[in-house]
Amino acid sequence: MASQRGPPSPAPVATTIAITDIGDDLLCEIFLRLPSLPSLVRAALACRAFLHAVRSSPAFRRRFRAVHPPQILGFLNAGIHSLIPLDGRSDRDLAAAVHGSDFRFIRLPKDRDHSRWEILNGCHDRCGYVFLCNEDTNQIAAYNPLKRALYIVPCPPQETCDPHCHDFRIIFSEDDQRSFRVVCVQQKLDRFSVFSSDSREWQSISWVDTSTPQHGDDGGDNCVLSSYTDTVMTEFDRLAYWKDKNTGYIVVLNTVTLQLSRMDLPQPLKDKDSTQFELGRTNAGKLCMVCADGFGADKTMIAVWIWRADGDGVDKWMQHKVFPLNMFIDVTACSAEYGVITVQVVVVIDGFVFLCIDFGSLTKFFLSFCLETENVNEFFNHTFHNDIHPYIMAWPPSLLSNKVEILQV
Repeated sequence: MASQRGPPSPAPVATTIAITDIGDDLLCEIFLRLPSLPSLVRAALACRAFLHAVRSSPAFRRRFRAVHPPQILGFLNAGIHSLIPLDGRSDRDLAAAVHGSDFRFIRLPKDRDHSRWEILNGCHDRCGYVFLCNEDTNQIAAYNPLKRALYIVPCPPQETCDPHCHDFRIIFSEDDQRSFRVVCVQQKLDRFSVFSSDSREWQSISWVDTSTPQHGDDGGDNCVLSSYTDTVMTEFDRLAYWKDKNTGYIVVLNTVTLQLSRMDLPQPLKDKDSTQFELGRTNAGKLCMVCADGFGADKTMIAVWIWRADGDGVDKWMQHKVFPLNMFIDVTACSAEYGVITVQVVVVIDGFVFLCIDFGSLTKFFLSFCLETENVNEFFNHTFHNDIHPYIMAWPPSLLSNKVEILQV
């Protein structure tokens, strides 16, 4: 009887897919599922195809920031020049980001007299640079501990040499990382000073006669120097904002044209000189203001304002939401244990607000919350004998373009 079985089927042929066969769009979808920015950096630097996918898509970078909170690597201890890592972290990617960095600032120059560099208040900007001063040599240092990139500039011209009364931020050219400007707010003199790496000189601009209104966003990203003694600035921004506590408006400096303008404060804040606030961006890229208002733990509120059009189509500060302090901590229990409690808005980045709650007796508690989801992330509660500043990992320039970055030392 003849067999009914046909000829044997051919063995399946093994196929291989090269990295270059995976399109940038699919790679970006995979990268969005990575847990953090340090994980993305390690993945992107694994091969040229991965790096190209991340660099070639500004939309991907916006989406990644929207679903990942800003990455805190730890807290800078101003007294001993060191990074205090977050408690309970065993993240290998996070450890890799810190490994090889210089949070002890060893690269800072030292002369024969061993002059001391001091970390300035509001020291850390969104480019990842820490600002330090050396009063013996009359110099300011902008130093990125992760990249070990160091820039030394002379102190700005001033009547009294006290860098601790000033705020500094560095802004790089989008076309050439070797070109930069340092913006300084000189509080006692009511003026901005801008240092150019090209001219190696400072230029001062007074805001005493500022009268031109500034009607919000012009469609581009903005830098932010925020209220009183704390400053914030992003690496792509070109406008700097400063709150003069003696006025009811915010002074705005265009760091490209060096022209000044102003923005009126929300009416409830115009007569409150003691209100501490920070400017930043929402997840959608809108300019926002977050302030800690009220006195006493049971009365303090975290108020959020967004610069947007009202019903008549006029851009102005519109109150978005108010959060009671007891949303973040047990106010009653903490008041009974510690007594006086004060709240500081540290920084606002991409829709995430970072708070420092001071319980007195040198005890500080750090947390963040998302403006969109209202989720709270607690960091730690500890006793410190020196000022500490959160160090937030900036988006690395190596992931932004295909140009080779050359650092000027």
